[in-house]
Amino acid sequence: MKKYLTERGRRGFNPHMPAPSTLPQDRSEPVPIHGQALDDLRYIRQTMERAGSFTAISGWGLMAAGATALGAAWLASRQPTVEAWLGVWLAEALLALGVTLWASSRKARASLIPLLNGPGRMFVYAFTVPMIVGALLTLAFFAGPLAGRLAAVWLLLYGAGIASGGAFSVRIVPAMGLGFMLVGAAALFSPVAWGTAYLALGFGGLHLVFGWLIARQHGG
Repeated sequence: MKKYLTERGRRGFNPHMPAPSTLPQDRSEPVPIHGQALDDLRYIRQTMERAGSFTAISGWGLMAAGATALGAAWLASRQPTVEAWLGVWLAEALLALGVTLWASSRKARASLIPLLNGPGRMFVYAFTVPMIVGALLTLAFFAGPLAGRLAAVWLLLYGAGIASGGAFSVRIVPAMGLGFMLVGAAALFSPVAWGTAYLALGFGGLHLVFGWLIARQHGG
C-alpha cells in the first residue's frame, strides 16, 4: 500500500487507477473435499467397529446346542467302542456349530449389523486357535493311553476359546468360558469314566444356562 501511494503521488492522482487488494490473493484451485470426507468416514467406521463388541452371539442358538449335547451324551454313553463314542461327539460338534452359526446369523440380520464386523472377526480368530489345538490333540491322544482325557481337553480348550473371544463380546461370554474351564479342570482330575458326564454338564448344562442368560439380557 505504501508503494502504491508513493507511485500515485509521483504520477499524480488518477481516480481510474485501481487500488490494490489489501487481502492476499489465492489463485490456487479449490481443494476437493470428497475424497477426504470418504477417508474420514472410513476411519470413523473402523474406529467404531474396533471399539464395539461382538453382540451377534445367539442365546437361543446356545440353548439349542446345549439340548443336542445332552442327547449326544446319552447316545455316546451307550456306544460299545471308543471309536463310536468319538463319532457321536464329532457329529454333535458339527451339528452344534451349524445351529449356532445359523442362529447368530439371524440375530445379526435382525439387529441390522454385520455378523463378522471388526469385533466379530477378532472373536472368531481368538476362538478358532484353541479349536485347532483341540483337533490336533484329539488326533494325538485318540489311539494312546490319554484317550480317556479327551473330555477334559475338549472342555478346557473350548472354554479357553470362549474366554479369549469373549474379550471382544459382552461380559457374560468370557464368564461362560471360565465356567467351561472349571468343568474341564474337574474332569482332568476325575476318573476317566466320568468323562461323558462332564461333557453333558459342560456342553449341555452350561450352554443351556448361559444361553438363556444371553437371550434374556441381550436380545435373543
